[in-house]
Amino acid sequence: MTFSEEDLSPISALQHLVFCERQWGLIHLEQLWAENRLTVEGKGLHEKVHEMETESRCGTRVVRGLMVRSLELGLIGKLDVVEFHRVSTTGDSPDSTADEPAGVMLDGARGLWHPVPVEYKRGRPKIDRCDEVQLCAQALCLEEMLSITINRGAIFYGKPRRRSDVNLDADLRRETLSAIHRLHELTRAGKTPLPVYGPKCKNCSLVDLCLPETIQRGRSVHDYLLRSINDVIAGTKGPVT
Repeated sequence: MTFSEEDLSPISALQHLVFCERQWGLIHLEQLWAENRLTVEGKGLHEKVHEMETESRCGTRVVRGLMVRSLELGLIGKLDVVEFHRVSTTGDSPDSTADEPAGVMLDGARGLWHPVPVEYKRGRPKIDRCDEVQLCAQALCLEEMLSITINRGAIFYGKPRRRSDVNLDADLRRETLSAIHRLHELTRAGKTPLPVYGPKCKNCSLVDLCLPETIQRGRSVHDYLLRSINDVIAGTKGPVT
């Protein structure tokens, strides 16, 4: 199946989806968003990364804010950073191996260069692999556009200020493709999934819009709002007009 330009989903939606399907629905179906300290810091980090200029250093070219897409996977997005590491000083591409990955030619640069996507996150590594899935999807888009196999990527976490290398192995690729399939399945359904309340809800900026405890206990948002209004009225001093 090939997707049209109009049907492409943002790569970043995969991170939301794997973290919490309801969060994905609230953001990408219902167009709801709420800022908290964590999201503001994360937005600032990404803006800072994208504002920095492209740079070259010994054996590496760094490109920021690169737009990618995959019509095969139905994805589109802007990558924080792609590092191109020189793998050959000639125009002859080595066979892709773990030690010598295949390379591509870059305008104005001698030799062949292997792309390594780098995603920036403000916080710490997560228990699930939502960040790794997002990174792998970025690599899959690059692979389709450059006709090359990418073996690894990296995630820079702002809290420990540490860069973690990510092996784009078969297991992660399967998990990513499964998440992409689920993403398009839920998009076609057009219905926000119900919440599953858990520890990660406390740091979610959408917790007050999601109402995970309320809805999971079987109370509708409508009933919750009526109850809240009645509580306010009951606590109001004097006649209600």
